[in-house]
Amino acid sequence: MVATKTDTVISLLTNLGLNTDVAYPALESLGDARYLRDLKINVGNVLNSNQNLTKKESLLLALSVAVNEKYQPLTDSFTNLAKQEGATDAEVAEVLACTSLLSTNNVFYRFRHFISKEYYQQTQPGIRMSIMMNPVLGKEFFELVSLAVSAVNGCELCVRSHEESVLKHGASEARVFEAIRVVSVIKGLITLL
Repeated sequence: MVATKTDTVISLLTNLGLNTDVAYPALESLGDARYLRDLKINVGNVLNSNQNLTKKESLLLALSVAVNEKYQPLTDSFTNLAKQEGATDAEVAEVLACTSLLSTNNVFYRFRHFISKEYYQQTQPGIRMSIMMNPVLGKEFFELVSLAVSAVNGCELCVRSHEESVLKHGASEARVFEAIRVVSVIKGLITLL
């Protein structure tokens, strides 16, 4: 039996700027389940209804998850949507670079944390991070993206470090909470695409 796209699926895909003619078997298999309606509402809320994030910031955070999860259709869509909200090419490029750097750091520092041997703790990583010095998006938002990617990748040490840093750069806990809510919902969405 071939699943068909419900109005909810079509609406969700359209709102995300995704091609409605492409098959999304996992998403379509939900039919018109309550979860699908919840997902559509959750995605809409995290991208459009944050009190402590601008729409552009929400879309750039969503972009970081799409890049991290290597889901090109959403990477393209969130890039376009963020640019419609005023994101520059330099800001988009910085989110891509930040996501790549944090994916690297998350693996390295998660290993250090898991093993916790003196040699690994004392040896310099040798990973260049010059992008962190003068980010186009500003230190606070760069740290917020770093925190968000670290949360998606499950690096406890990185999450703690970036949460502390983003607060020191002026973010509120409410802003951090909303950022994590954005990336959580987008990560969940991607599992069905």
